[in-house]
Amino acid sequence: MQFYMPTKLYYGNDIISQHKEEMILGEKAIIVTGRNSAKITGALDDVLSVLKDFNVPYIHYDEIGENPTYEMVLKGKELAIKNECDFVIAIGGGSPMDAGKAIAVLAANPDLSPDNLFDMNNYDVALPIVTIPTTAGTGSEVTEYAVLTKPNGRKSGFKSDLIFPDVSYLDSKYMVKMNKSLTITTAVDALSHAVEGILSKKSTTISNILAREAITLIYNYLPQTLENPENIEFREKLAIASTLAGMVIAQTGTILPHAMGYRITIHKKIRHGQATALFLPLIADEVKRFNPEKTKIIEKIFGSLEEFEKFLKKIGVYDLKIEFSEEELELYSDEIMSSSHIKNTPGEYNKDKIKEMYKKITKI
Repeated sequence: MQFYMPTKLYYGNDIISQHKEEMILGEKAIIVTGRNSAKITGALDDVLSVLKDFNVPYIHYDEIGENPTYEMVLKGKELAIKNECDFVIAIGGGSPMDAGKAIAVLAANPDLSPDNLFDMNNYDVALPIVTIPTTAGTGSEVTEYAVLTKPNGRKSGFKSDLIFPDVSYLDSKYMVKMNKSLTITTAVDALSHAVEGILSKKSTTISNILAREAITLIYNYLPQTLENPENIEFREKLAIASTLAGMVIAQTGTILPHAMGYRITIHKKIRHGQATALFLPLIADEVKRFNPEKTKIIEKIFGSLEEFEKFLKKIGVYDLKIEFSEEELELYSDEIMSSSHIKNTPGEYNKDKIKEMYKKITKI
């Protein structure tokens, strides 16, 4: 067993100003963001202030949308190379951070295409990466993963130690303006990471300790945050939970709920965190049948797996209407049976069982 998390993480209120020299990892930065959140939260202004203090030039690429595509990261690559940028600062939720990681590899390896990212043997260098999350969900600020949407519409993740961020700044003040739906879907994304880390065949003693704390924080503070969305203390607890859960999947990876959720994120436009969380109780039940020890931490926190499902219902995870055609179920089950996620999920799975799970979430 091992634990490897090379990212230097700073966290706390106004943390960027306290460790601003650590952000300067090169001579010119490409700042990667979505269109609005980095500006609205104040994170972009804080970063620009640091770059100004150190007289570091930059370009700002603000065209990353949800579920970043090949086209988005290729444009970022071209901008970084054209402008001779030698480090990446990614600000936002999982999409800008993941896109920033992809751009860091592609800009350092001009001959690579996005398809080449999925084979680590294709590259051995990336630009240095700084991440500043503005949501409490993905944990991308402490992982070696990035997820892209391929031209065929499928979401796929690539993994490389090269894309562990060099430095990350976690400041919950950037998260107080998240609306209710975004707060929920990002928090249950973090919850999914922690729960899946516990259930995974790759779980370890250390990853379970981190996962247990992340789940406990979300269980205790998500309902309070929804009632008091501008409470900075509650936001900080969720931010820490998200980062801890990111550390978990950096060791264990994700399992079946992520694979199943990807399909309805792409095809049904349901946000990633909510789409994933829909399947957590179903997979937990299946895992318990084969290895009851695996679910004990979850049951201790919530009281039982039934109470875990009730918690998800209470916070609104199941507040949606969704239907699947037989053709969709056939497509999804085929894709999932060939996914890497299924290999690390305890239990026995076939196409019929996968289809049945999809049908069950339409009735909850």
